[in-house]
Amino acid sequence: MELLKRGLTIFFCDNSKVHIEFPSQTNNESAQLLKLEEVLERRQIIAEIDGALLVIPFENVKYIQGYPAPSKMPRGSIKGASVQD
Repeated sequence: MELLKRGLTIFFCDNSKVHIEFPSQTNNESAQLLKLEEVLERRQIIAEIDGALLVIPFENVKYIQGYPAPSKMPRGSIKGASVQD
């Protein structure tokens, strides 16, 4: 079974951004939720990218856009929203 691609666009406080694409890390929805909650608690993204370690602390991040949205979201998440400029 092929794992779907996932992506994050990280928008920084200085208005720069970086896009990261990666394969799904697990098919288990509960494990996906635990990983998301762990990243939010740890307040940093740690990734292996092209053989190098990348650590992005949340202190420099304005917001993060991830796709696709997980089917299981952290408690208190807003679902079905849209952005109005």
